[in-house]
Amino acid sequence: MLILSRKLNESIVIDGRIIVKVLRIEKESVKLGIQAPPEVPVHREEIHQAILKGKQATAGKEGEKAPEQPVGPRPPVEGK
Repeated sequence: MLILSRKLNESIVIDGRIIVKVLRIEKESVKLGIQAPPEVPVHREEIHQAILKGKQATAGKEGEKAPEQPVGPRPPVEGK
């Protein structure tokens, strides 16, 4: 895992296409803004896990194995 430090209004760039910017820092939370191409899914980790669980349940009903997906933490997105 790469660990980076950023201050308010500073950003990191991932793969030249995804920008993560620190928008607000509060006592126990940090608000991040994420700019990513529309074809790149960005979800909070708990939403990502629910999506994977749904795909596994669907695949189990159809007798197929669910496609492998990375399960690492994803940065949160406002409004999702």
